[in-house]
Amino acid sequence: MLVSARKAILCTLGPSSMDRETIGQLEAAGVTGFRINMSHSDVASLPESIRFIQGCTRRPICLDTEGAQIRTGLMPDGAAVVEGSVVRLVPEQVRGDGSTIPLTPGFAIERLSPSTRMSIDFDSVTLRIDRVTDGWAEATVVTGGEVGSRKAVTAFPSPRLPTFTEKDLLAIECARANGVQQYALSFCEHPSAVNQLRELVGPESMIVAKIESREGVRNLGRIAEFADAILVDRGDLSREVRLEAIPLLQKAILRKANALGIPAYVATNLLESMVARRAPTRAEVNDVMNTLLDGADGLVLAAETAIGKHPVEAVQMIASLLREYEGSIEGYRIDDLLGDHPLALARVSVKPLPEHLARVA
Repeated sequence: MLVSARKAILCTLGPSSMDRETIGQLEAAGVTGFRINMSHSDVASLPESIRFIQGCTRRPICLDTEGAQIRTGLMPDGAAVVEGSVVRLVPEQVRGDGSTIPLTPGFAIERLSPSTRMSIDFDSVTLRIDRVTDGWAEATVVTGGEVGSRKAVTAFPSPRLPTFTEKDLLAIECARANGVQQYALSFCEHPSAVNQLRELVGPESMIVAKIESREGVRNLGRIAEFADAILVDRGDLSREVRLEAIPLLQKAILRKANALGIPAYVATNLLESMVARRAPTRAEVNDVMNTLLDGADGLVLAAETAIGKHPVEAVQMIASLLREYEGSIEGYRIDDLLGDHPLALARVSVKPLPEHLARVA
């Protein structure tokens, strides 16, 4: 099970890791569960993916729903909008350009209102809604820039969207039919969403409620009454909350989860530099350790293992940090922390200086 007495490592599978050898290495490195992210997966290939993973490992699979979130549709490479210009927001079936931005789900457009502010891809582009008509909207570009395909869109105020998309419902049905018993519920804002998913997956399944919106934070206590665990998604949460507030919110959420006795996991940018580099930055190592000290019961790797160049090394680093954390519970002496340097462990033999040089030294 994902939940255990020890800290958990949940690893997202993707192009960099969806092969038998890598999955075996990830399991050996300490992965306790494998995540399928439906935001970057299609339902048609889901049964094959699930069966393949099950054939490679006995570790559980966690299906992470896409959730009813607004995203851009298909945009050509390099498509950009200009500050001060007017653009049309249209349903996703239309291909975008410098004056038209398709959005999914299409029905979300009609739920916008004039003066609504919109942010695309973490403020890469910002818009102000001027007019909403039948099936499309008109907006002024406040901050110009490039608009990519499938980028996250945040609206203030946020329109109310259903808990599940049609894609989610198909994916959940498929996962349950193939024996998946762990589910991560994206954009969980109310306990009713947990209950909806419970009806779909059965009482024996484990549900992890993802806290990634202002409403989810506010309703954390009630959500915790019905979910089996929570997950702090720092990425999507930072779309709705000031970036400077995320560290303090993480501490507050984990503290409350610990007090309520519900397991809590943390995701997003844990070892982001390892998508390209073999080793993390010092800041990332510090962040992961502080996240554990904050009270996290598990850590979730996403891009690091799904599309990164060093998925196994990323898990090995998390496992190493977990060992350091577990050792710290009993207390370290300074000598413990200063010892065991990699160069010392290499046992490099050093020849003694010649006698006449030794005397000079």
